[in-house]
Amino acid sequence: MRTRSLPLLALASAGALLLAGCASGGDSSDDGALRAGGTLTYATGDAEPTCLDPHVGGNYPQALVSTQYLESLVSKDSEGEIVPWLADSWQESDDGLSWTFTLRDGVSFTDGTPFDAAAVAANVAHLQDPETLSSTGYLALQKVTGVEAVDARTARFDLSEPDSALLESLTQPWLAMESPEALERSQEANCESPVGTGPFVVESWTKQDRVVLSRNDDYSSPPADAAHDGPAHLDEVVWRFIPDSAARYAALQAGQVDVIDNVQPDTLVAAEKDDSLDEIDAPRPGAANRIELNSGKAPFDDERVRQAFITGVDVNDGIDSLFFGTAERSYSPLSSVEPLAYSDESLFDVDPDAAGDLLDEAGWTERDADGYRTKGGERLSLEFPVSTNQSIPAEQSLFEQIQAGAKQLGIEVVLSPLDLSSWYGALAENDYDLVSAPYTKVGPDVLRILYDTAGITPAPSGYFANLAQLSDPALDQLLTDAAQTSDPDERADLYRQTQQIVLESYTVLPLYDQQNHYLVRSSVTGVRALPPVSAVTLYDASRTD
Repeated sequence: MRTRSLPLLALASAGALLLAGCASGGDSSDDGALRAGGTLTYATGDAEPTCLDPHVGGNYPQALVSTQYLESLVSKDSEGEIVPWLADSWQESDDGLSWTFTLRDGVSFTDGTPFDAAAVAANVAHLQDPETLSSTGYLALQKVTGVEAVDARTARFDLSEPDSALLESLTQPWLAMESPEALERSQEANCESPVGTGPFVVESWTKQDRVVLSRNDDYSSPPADAAHDGPAHLDEVVWRFIPDSAARYAALQAGQVDVIDNVQPDTLVAAEKDDSLDEIDAPRPGAANRIELNSGKAPFDDERVRQAFITGVDVNDGIDSLFFGTAERSYSPLSSVEPLAYSDESLFDVDPDAAGDLLDEAGWTERDADGYRTKGGERLSLEFPVSTNQSIPAEQSLFEQIQAGAKQLGIEVVLSPLDLSSWYGALAENDYDLVSAPYTKVGPDVLRILYDTAGITPAPSGYFANLAQLSDPALDQLLTDAAQTSDPDERADLYRQTQQIVLESYTVLPLYDQQNHYLVRSSVTGVRALPPVSAVTLYDASRTD
């Protein structure tokens, strides 16, 4: 299969742009040469955001679109190193209780407001304000007690305790910088048109159709690993919402759109034969895609029942048959792109007979007329709400296979397909036993967000990330220690121990990396996935047709 790794594609794009830069400006008569200007149409299959400001809530659809108009203090390069963006440099204090950032000079938001230390302080305050209803950004900044503007170009982050993940957190689009003047507007106004320092500006948003972005002609602040300086090559980006995967691919083949995301496995196989298309395979960092078992209530408050479910149902055949080799089975809580990911395949050996014995030990010995296990007259039934916006059709089919496998054990799995809002509502009401909840946070600190006892307490948005409801003081202490040490070997060992505890708790069934497959028409160059969360940036993109 023609799958290009992200670093190679990024380097190839950079090289093409550097060569094309010799003929700067205007159209070129040479075939394949960069043509300045033009419109690129991007079609997303992810849920349409309810707010274009990623400070509010903080989900992946917001990250995708906001990467085009908002920027972060720092970024990551393809080697995983933190690199400058809106901050030129940074320094941790000896006690780890503060970080001082020197900001890029001469940068302004697109409404003319200067980007300075006061703006950084205003953004952190906005993220931490309960009325903002932030989840992802709010949780990432829990150790930050405030930001002091030492002078116009110097911002000092003060912390309640050391945070070895702070730089990784600040690379994320959910913590990107917005104009403090714009943030003074109503939340409704800011959701419609956030104001950043980025290469594009939000011109309009037609709900359930498109967002139109225009070039910021005064742009001057690309990340350190960008392929060029100055404004974007494109005049305009049209960001369309096409939820149907077949319609999205058909529009790409017909040339109606230039880039699509959420590409289905069968589509990837078909696209392999199409020389007019290129693939970007960019798995998301942080957590693996997984099913989490709600250990906070019956029946999964009994570890024997959790272990029986995880070891009694085979998911490998479903992954192989439904994903056509585009997804590799995971045995880790962390994505394979995380260097500190730890796996233990032995915990997931499938043995239905042993699983049945565990259920017997747990008291689920009787069967009802439909063949499901019962105890005290109650059926062993599991509620599994599924977000149809976040789970692609292949994944939903995998859940149906899991449902069938569980039935063989005598366990009823009730699949409830829900739109994103209703899905969040089910989680908030604790109306779930199983859930597949994608969560993206750069680095292994995502384990703290997902599995520390404190993660059972909802953020101001109402969302809580510890959906396994795992509460283990020993695990909490390891996560605290890992977050406070800057020693790389000690940090790696602590995160290995935390992952062992999580896996051995049988609250998590890892499946595969969070999938990010993009298809790009070969007449478009320079599209790349930014390493922090693998959302594409169109800053370096240009047309050759």
